[in-house]
Amino acid sequence: MKSSPIGVFDSGYGGLTVLKELIKSMPGYDFLYLGDNARTPYGTRSFDVVYDYTLQAVKYLFAQGCPLVIIACNTASAKALRNIQMLDLPHMAPDNRVLGVIRPSVEKVAEITQNGHIGVLGTVGTVASESYPIELEKWSGGHVKSTVQEACPMWVPLVENNEMDNPGADYFVKKNIDSVFQKDKTLDTLILGCTHYPLLIDVIKKYVPENVNILTQGAIVAEKLVDYLQRHPEMEQRLSKEGSLEYQTTESAATFESKAALFMGSEVNAKTVHL
Repeated sequence: MKSSPIGVFDSGYGGLTVLKELIKSMPGYDFLYLGDNARTPYGTRSFDVVYDYTLQAVKYLFAQGCPLVIIACNTASAKALRNIQMLDLPHMAPDNRVLGVIRPSVEKVAEITQNGHIGVLGTVGTVASESYPIELEKWSGGHVKSTVQEACPMWVPLVENNEMDNPGADYFVKKNIDSVFQKDKTLDTLILGCTHYPLLIDVIKKYVPENVNILTQGAIVAEKLVDYLQRHPEMEQRLSKEGSLEYQTTESAATFESKAALFMGSEVNAKTVHL
């Protein structure tokens, strides 16, 4: 049988937190992870550049046999997903699908918030895009009353440099969490709007009140994808199920392997590709 893995794309390493949960929830499926590490970070780049890079990655994954691609990157989901779904897929690959991480998060918020006051912690790019406030208003079924956002530019570097357990992490995490609660003291749900942030969860929990829900995206995306495939058997039947896992990066494979192991909790073997 021809391999038809689920493609998982991220600008770097953060999407590995999503991949890890997908594997846990869907262990029999094949996955191909692509990190555009040579051009990361996307968070500071313009909409046009992020769209171009993301479209290149989607085309590449389609060419590798992936009929379904998960954009496991908040910035790419915010800046590129809608255009790809609306403008490119219909003529490029009408039977394939590209899904993101923002919509599943929004749907989950609607299920769990009690008072409708939501905080979003994200990269500069994701926050500037206003994607979360827009999507929360559009898809929460009226459950969300207000959304405040906080850009956390230091959090990704802290994770990628393995500084999560050092005092610098506490300083920047506390600073940003204090700031988002100053914007709205009645928040009952916080969205970690970047897939790197789960690696800071122990630090984050120190500074967030116990009654506040903290949403990490990996488990949510996995739950929603399982549901999606149940509702779309025509796609589910196209996916190969040998339990295979492949890692590809646009950077040095050795560099990727050393950092990816931190996210996956086990040794990773990758290969370098060019988009």
